[in-house]
Amino acid sequence: MSERTSNRIFDIVNVTFIALFVLFCLAPFIHVIAVSLSSTRAITSGEVTIFPIELNWKAYVQVFTDNAMIRSLIFTIILTVATTVLCMLFTVAAAYPLTKSKLKGRTMFMYLIIITMFFSGGIIPEYLLIRDLHMIDSVWSLILPGLVSPFNLIILISFFRSIPPSLEESAEIDGSSHFRTLMKIVLPLSMPVMATLALFYAVGRWNGFQDSLMYINNPDLYPLQLKLFQMVQNNMITELTNLEGAARTKLPPESLKAATVVFATVPILVVYPWLQKYFVSGVMLGAVKG
Repeated sequence: MSERTSNRIFDIVNVTFIALFVLFCLAPFIHVIAVSLSSTRAITSGEVTIFPIELNWKAYVQVFTDNAMIRSLIFTIILTVATTVLCMLFTVAAAYPLTKSKLKGRTMFMYLIIITMFFSGGIIPEYLLIRDLHMIDSVWSLILPGLVSPFNLIILISFFRSIPPSLEESAEIDGSSHFRTLMKIVLPLSMPVMATLALFYAVGRWNGFQDSLMYINNPDLYPLQLKLFQMVQNNMITELTNLEGAARTKLPPESLKAATVVFATVPILVVYPWLQKYFVSGVMLGAVKG
């Protein structure tokens, strides 16, 4: 068998395996979409697989006419954007100084950061701390506890260290301050890792519900995932059928759950293609002449 033939067979097998794996990952989500678009009869009889049966848009009409759900979506978007911006700001502010050998106590700080990746006080001490800081039913209880991820911080530190020192040395010779060097040289070269970490923070905040479950009692501050969690966990449709001024329709709980899952998932999926253009390797190639 020639090398060309063997390579072609390998490509076919590889593509087939990847396609099956992608289909395996997408099948549950496709099924959820099919359930959300199927009729009550098809859902209750268990006929729905990956294709909608007897197309029905009533679940989406009910979800999109629920003022509480729309308000939760808007709040979640604002919360996610604010959390991502603040997390990236503090992560960069912590990572850049820790790359400098002149920083006294740098090793101690790194050990303290690494320790937090393996040990924590636990849920109860964290709740007591949030309570004593009077942040119960406050949006800050959803932002401050996870402001800096040690894992993301270490990733950013490693990337900053990979930037050629000659670039920063040249800037210092020209009289640039540390802040200006960070803004004009380091951050523009770090766009791929910055976009990646921003996506990590955004997805983590968008999908988070445990902190809001513990700290938030005000329905106006319910993130979208908490509403979805309550409905699925309790097997109830109260959050969706208790519409504010909208007409109620009789729909199976499975259809409303599926429509809400799609409603809560699609917005964050749209973000990834927008950030994908920054996931480029070799952005620094040619930055320093040999």
